[in-house]
Amino acid sequence: METAMAKTPAKRQVIFLTMLLLLWEADSEAIRYSMPEETESGYLVANLAKDLGLRVGELATRGAQIHSKGNKELLQLDAETGNLFLKEKLDREVLCGVTDPCVLHFQLILENPVQFFQTDLQITDINDHSPEFPHREMLLKIQEIAQPGTVFPLKAAQDSDIGNNAVQNYTVNPNLHFHVVTQSRADGSKYPELVLDRALDREEQPELTLTLTALDGGSPPRSGTTAVRIEVVDINDNAPQFVQSLYEVQIPENSPLNALIVTVSARDLDAGMNGNVAYSLFQGGGVSQPFAIDEITGEIRLSDELDFEVNNHYSIEIAAMDGGGLSGKCTVSVQVLDVNDNAPELTIRKLTIPIPENSPETVVAVFSVSDSDSGDNGRMVCAIPNDLPFLLKPTFKNYYTLVAEGPLDRESRAEYNITITVTDVGTPRLTTQHTITVQVSDVNDNAPAFTQTSYILFVQENNSPALHIGTISATDSDSGSNAHITYSLLPTQDPQLALDSLISINADSGQLFALRALDYEDLQTFEFQVGATDQGSPALSSQALVRVLVLDANDNAPFVLYPLQNASVPCTELLPRAAEPGYLVTKVVAVDHDSGQNAWLSFQLLKATEPGLFSVWAHNGEVRTSRLLSERDAPKHRLLLLVKDNGDPPRSASVTLHVLLVDGFSQSYLPLPEVARDPAQDEDLLTLYLVIALASVSSLFLLSVLLFVGVRLCRRARAASLGNFSLPEAHFPGHLIDVSGAGTLSQSYQYEVCLKGGTGTNEFKFVKPLFPNVETQAAAEENENAVVRNSFVFY
Repeated sequence: METAMAKTPAKRQVIFLTMLLLLWEADSEAIRYSMPEETESGYLVANLAKDLGLRVGELATRGAQIHSKGNKELLQLDAETGNLFLKEKLDREVLCGVTDPCVLHFQLILENPVQFFQTDLQITDINDHSPEFPHREMLLKIQEIAQPGTVFPLKAAQDSDIGNNAVQNYTVNPNLHFHVVTQSRADGSKYPELVLDRALDREEQPELTLTLTALDGGSPPRSGTTAVRIEVVDINDNAPQFVQSLYEVQIPENSPLNALIVTVSARDLDAGMNGNVAYSLFQGGGVSQPFAIDEITGEIRLSDELDFEVNNHYSIEIAAMDGGGLSGKCTVSVQVLDVNDNAPELTIRKLTIPIPENSPETVVAVFSVSDSDSGDNGRMVCAIPNDLPFLLKPTFKNYYTLVAEGPLDRESRAEYNITITVTDVGTPRLTTQHTITVQVSDVNDNAPAFTQTSYILFVQENNSPALHIGTISATDSDSGSNAHITYSLLPTQDPQLALDSLISINADSGQLFALRALDYEDLQTFEFQVGATDQGSPALSSQALVRVLVLDANDNAPFVLYPLQNASVPCTELLPRAAEPGYLVTKVVAVDHDSGQNAWLSFQLLKATEPGLFSVWAHNGEVRTSRLLSERDAPKHRLLLLVKDNGDPPRSASVTLHVLLVDGFSQSYLPLPEVARDPAQDEDLLTLYLVIALASVSSLFLLSVLLFVGVRLCRRARAASLGNFSLPEAHFPGHLIDVSGAGTLSQSYQYEVCLKGGTGTNEFKFVKPLFPNVETQAAAEENENAVVRNSFVFY
């Protein structure tokens, strides 16, 4: 069989070449064994491992398999020991028929690497069949005028054995008239001829019976017998003679039934009944032949279907007998011509499915092809589609391996449907196709890939614990456990970030949860790494950055820095009556710990003693006058301001301002507005006042003296102080009042605001501007007298 590789744009073709097979070296050298037929199953044929020079157990590790034509496993291989056993009893006649020698061909296929060994097992014949004649009795008509030495052909016996075990000799029982001669045909088969030794006399013995025995050459020999009944007939001068002793014809195997094969013809010179010829098949054995002959015309026609692959040649013996019992014989040689009536056969010997991805030149399948036809009808072309990453490689005789052209990527394509097409080159061409579905198994060669390289998650502060704040997701192109992803939190590089107390992750779904409530004012943002790991071996992983931004909630009310609202003494702002509209009285300063619009503050005047006198700038908290002051305006004003943020819902704080109107900053004193007292405190003070009043009556004189002395001492001290250009000591509030030219006054003034110690009303004393001149000294004396006159002590 010829082998070759031929490529077309659509297919890769491979043709068998006989010359290529002759070049096979080690793999093509057949290992031959022989055994007799009818050997019992379990018989040890040989040790293949030893004969092939392989180590014990190597056949098992390399996946050794035995294959034979027809898929019938006659032999069994023990791969561990290398022993080859007979699987069932073999009958040579069933396996090979008349073919000699009877050789069964087996192929041993090894993997890693793929290797082929040819094994031939010859089945020798044993003498297990006896010769058999086609009929239990043969009728032979012989004229009484037949001369001694005349030869009469007899039908041969059939023996299924071959060689010496076939029929080797014929004998006839002892008699006075005949003996048997054994003749040989061209194919070596034997047939008998009856020879007349003594003339017959019809009147003496009109009929006699002989026993014909066929003997084979076996040891011991087997035999078969038949009866030959001879009728002696009257004189018939001439026996029929065929025109040709040998007819040679050819007929296609697909010829229809009743097709004319050939017409034979015989002539008889006698007249009357003795000249009438009748044709018949003079078959030489028990083999049924697919022919029939017309006994009158001699036409031989096809009576059964022909099959070149079963029998390609027939030898037919035709007998022509006249009415007097004389006969003649000829041979018709029929050669059956092969036609392309058998499609190629493809047999998968080994299939590796699925195949792992990334493996170079993986053997997918080992298969054999065959065609029962002959010549061009049996020459085959094997091909697969050209657009697939696979190759067909001829390996051993009619064996092929289907291999991957290179590493396969399951993620690109997980399955291939490969159609193997085997076509013969006969006319018409016959084709066989076999489709192999090749699945590519997954290898963990792809790490999980996050859908994003980084994630930004937003969470509102003051969230509830275990709040789902987001989900990370990763995909894996692999399959099965190689694609099963587990999510985890990776250790953070920031030692101050207690990630385990902030965030948890669902290992299966990638959902992230905030473990506790987050405070924007404490932690605005933090980031961490998450990992995705598959379950492959070895496991592959990837990571992504997650940044969590805490969104501010309006959970902090504005806080007023100035004026302080928790002081025991309220802050009082001074406002000169001469202030122009827009005069800056004070500025409310507030902050909000929130951010964004939650920290945008606005100011609003809610309530005032004199509506319309003051206004508040909404964005900076400046309190300014809205108009000129008049004498009718109250000297003391109380303003209630609202500081509100821009959150949703908004939060606010209130501010109370006290404003005291002054005629000018040169006034000697200004009483502060009374501080609201608790009623309980007032009752305690009243009791105290009564006690003091009783005590004061008894000590009036003593107090008068002390007052006089104190006044004298005070005059001396103030005189000394004014002489040194210094101010008298006084108790100052917690802030200094500095009125500069930046306000509505045209000049800078510095005033001294004093509180008299121990007074119930905490009267103010305003001192005029200090200048080092004589007028100031004189004015100081007047002020001293004013202080004495206007100072009151309350108990």
